[in-house]
Amino acid sequence: MRAVVSFVTGGLFGLGLLISGMTDTNKVQGWLDVFGDWDPTLAFVMGGAIIPMAIAWRYTIGRKPVLAAAFPTPPEPRIGRNLVIGSVMFGMGWGLAGLCPGPAIASLSYGGIGGLVFLVAMLAGMVLTPGLRAHFDSALPAT
Repeated sequence: MRAVVSFVTGGLFGLGLLISGMTDTNKVQGWLDVFGDWDPTLAFVMGGAIIPMAIAWRYTIGRKPVLAAAFPTPPEPRIGRNLVIGSVMFGMGWGLAGLCPGPAIASLSYGGIGGLVFLVAMLAGMVLTPGLRAHFDSALPAT
């Protein structure tokens, strides 16, 4: 049952990305181009995601999920090296390619080499990151 719910919610997420324009790299790059031809419409997409999620997180307090033993614990609110480096890397990839992981996967459904190239690069980064992180953590311990 959990797999079916995951499949349906993932499909709804992908459909939402497609309808909102988040799979259109020009629209995303237009959102990021604040000093040029700025397109503010994706602010409504972000607000449309953040507001219900904030309400959902508040609603989960003291409740038990239907398909799991417990809700995940909120992340530690500490800003550290890993968060900053990860955020910068994510932002650079988003700005250069105009895609982030969810829209990249959704964009595969309508073809085009750009989404496939991004997906391969993203998967390579996911494979390489644990080794690089272990190397950097041992060389430069976080303070």
